[in-house]
Amino acid sequence: MSFSQIFTSTSTGSDSILMSLLPLGIVFFVFYVFVIRPQSKKIRDHQSMLKSLKVGDPVITTSGISGTVARIDEKNDMVHLQVAEGVIVKILKNFISEKR
Repeated sequence: MSFSQIFTSTSTGSDSILMSLLPLGIVFFVFYVFVIRPQSKKIRDHQSMLKSLKVGDPVITTSGISGTVARIDEKNDMVHLQVAEGVIVKILKNFISEKR
């Protein structure tokens, strides 16, 4: 059976619906595997890194500021970073991108 015969042959309505939904299902599966799953893993890893923060950890923020955790304010979800001797900056905990 040639390629042209497959698409020109008449089939029942349920077969044509299945054949038209199959590529869409494949696209959604590929999108899930290559986009959604890795992104959710990255979010989980970031959240676990934030939960494991403790005073004295060297960190880098999303804006590129590097410092050491001086205090963690769980109530307001803030972190106090010491960026230089005597200089403390308050940032939101979610803006810490990595722990060194």
